[in-house]
Order: sequence, then structure tokens, then C-alpha cells
Amino acid sequence: MEERVVTNHELESDSFEKTIRPDSFDEYIGQTDVKENIKVFVKAAKMRNTNLDHVLLYGPPGLGKTTLAHIIANELGTNIKTASGPTIEKSGDLAAILSTLEPHDVLFIDEIHRIPRYIEEILYSAMEDFKLDIIIGSDGQSRSIKIDLPPFTLVGATTRAGDLSAPLRDRFGIVSKLEFYTDEELSQIVERSARVLGVKIKKDAAKEIAVRSRKTPRIANRLLKRVCDFALVEGKDTIDLPTVKKALERLKINDSGLDSTDIEYLMSIIKKFGGGPVGIESIASSIGEEATTIEDVIEPFLLQEGYVKRTSRGRIVTEKTYREFKINEQKTLFDYDY
Repeated sequence: MEERVVTNHELESDSFEKTIRPDSFDEYIGQTDVKENIKVFVKAAKMRNTNLDHVLLYGPPGLGKTTLAHIIANELGTNIKTASGPTIEKSGDLAAILSTLEPHDVLFIDEIHRIPRYIEEILYSAMEDFKLDIIIGSDGQSRSIKIDLPPFTLVGATTRAGDLSAPLRDRFGIVSKLEFYTDEELSQIVERSARVLGVKIKKDAAKEIAVRSRKTPRIANRLLKRVCDFALVEGKDTIDLPTVKKALERLKINDSGLDSTDIEYLMSIIKKFGGGPVGIESIASSIGEEATTIEDVIEPFLLQEGYVKRTSRGRIVTEKTYREFKINEQKTLFDYDY
């Protein structure tokens, strides 16, 4: 699949995000309720001189879970160690990570729902009693090792909270859901990122990027970077509205933030399946994508924004989709020119 600019999943080209990441709660824009609550819990932990309760952050990708984890560590004045669920395959992998922690450190595990179940069970005692009890060696020569751990804070991030087992979920003292951002919040993020990058941008230009960013900061920052490239090549020292519109048109992102992949998906349902209902496998075959790619990458925003609905009989497009493309629902399949 071609790399999509508007996918909310992290791309290799997103490494620049580390340079624009806010370092404190005061710099962090959006997620006001979550931010203010965690701010209180962090302050209380510091006043008691204890570790912060374990924190679970969940919600769609690209909304700032990793950034919040780093801010928590910064505000606590401790180190942060990072890991990803799929990379923790053996008990030794987990032991290697936990054994490097200092008192009150933060351990951030992204995609925590993808930790193998037997690793998850080892994590229980580490989270609850700060002890690591693992078995090493092969059958016949195996032995149990017990390791005392310093008090630490586990910050887990997941896009699929429902995939977490109840015992693991119950060991998090702080559970917070991150929501999609408003256009105003995204405009502020674009303006802040531009300042950090040393780029001048007009307010209407920042707003235009915001409204096409699918309510996701990661996409907003990615679009800003691409627009900066166009402005640089054209010799402009300030990003204005015409520059943004021209750049996003070149990137094939329409006024609603839909790109060519979204449009192909929606038009396939309309043109080939009469608007639905149609099964995911049929759609996948019609546009040449894997069903899992459609479910994980293409559909989330379209479902969130009401362009498509999932029913027991399959996917159907909504009135909003017909309005978006100025299509009369009564047209025959031969009347479309997309």
C-alpha cells in the first residue's frame, strides 16, 4: 500500500515529531480533562515522594499518548524507558527492561495490548509488588529467579483497550481515554509547531491545515511539514492560505481531509455495490487492499465522521457521503464520473 499522508499511524518520516514534542503539561495542547487530572496526580505523587500510580492511555493513534508519557516523566523529574508490546517476546526481554529502572522511573510500553499473555502474567507482580519472578533455562535445567524492583510507574498506551485482559487493566490506577481534537486545538498545534520549526504561518493557513487533519495532531504536523516543503521550493518565507490549498491539492487531500484512498473506498461501495450493504472482503477485492488494512487504516476516520456505517449485513455509505460528492442517491450506476 502506498504511504498515506493522512494515515494516523506513525510513519518513518514522522521522526521530526520528537523535535517539536512539548515537554510540559503547560505546553501540551488539548485533552484538557485528561491533562489536568494527571497533572494533579503527578503533583500529589511528588508531594508524597512516592511513585505515580500506573497509567493506561487509550484512544486512536496519533492523539498524543507517547507525548503524554514523556511529559509525565519530565514533570516527575525522572527518566523514561520505552518499549513496544510486540518487541517483548521473552521473559528475558522484560527482565532486561525492568532491571534498568531507577526508583520512580517511568516505563512506557506502546501497543501494550500486543504483549504475549505469559509475559503479561509476569508483569502482574512487577506492577503490584515490584517483584520480578521469572523462570530461566530449558526443561530439566530451569530455575526460578526473583528480582526486587524499585517502585516505578508503568505508562501503557493502546489503541485497543478492549483487547487488554481484565487482570492487566485492573492494575492501572489511572485510566484515561484520549479524544479527537477540535479544529481550534489543531490550529494552535500547527501554529506552535511552526514556531518551534522556525516557520512563519498565517492564522487562516494554520486553520486550513487543521480542518483537513482528520482531528489528529500527528496528521496536522505531518501536513505542516509537507506544506513547508512546498513553501520552501516556491521561495516563500511565510506560509499563506493559497500555499496551503495548493500543496494539499497536490497531495490529493480534499476540503474534508479525505484522500484518494478514502474516495476510492467510498466510491467503490457506491458504484460497484449500490451504496451497500457489502462485506469487507468484497470491498477489499474491489480496491485491491487487504481487509485488515481497510479496518485498521482506512475505515476508522470514515466511521468516526459518519461517512460509512457498519451493519450486520455489511458496510453502507451514508447520506453525508452522497452530499460530500454531490451525488443524487437515485442515480444509476452508469451516472458516476469518478
